[in-house]
Amino acid sequence: MMSPPNLIRRLAAIVYDALLLISVLFVATALILPLNAGQAISHSQMVFYWLYLLIISFLFYGWFWTHGGQTLGLRAWNIQVLTIQGEQISWFHAFLRFSTAILSWSALGLGFFWSLIDTDKRCWHDNLSKTALFHQAKR
Repeated sequence: MMSPPNLIRRLAAIVYDALLLISVLFVATALILPLNAGQAISHSQMVFYWLYLLIISFLFYGWFWTHGGQTLGLRAWNIQVLTIQGEQISWFHAFLRFSTAILSWSALGLGFFWSLIDTDKRCWHDNLSKTALFHQAKR
């Protein structure tokens, strides 16, 4: 039986994924250091660096979401990202979900707490991207 996960389960999956994403971003940073003569990113390069990290982050989430609908954090908590019709999401859905999740976080996390009052337990980025998280209860 698939049902929407509660906020605690969502946040726990986010923490798992954040740990993995941080390690991916460390590797991504290490990969560009030789292109900058091994130097840290300069102030004038900061905008490009943050854009680079944002693209890497999108590719991280987008790949997992479009290939089975589960990041490692979602898998650990038995959650899957699907369209609201229950189908695999596309890269377009992944882009909408990722970009609107930034909006959910930017409003001091209010977009996530929205799931507490939403009748379908969806966050802002779920509703805006026409995707949803589904929890598969263990038997």
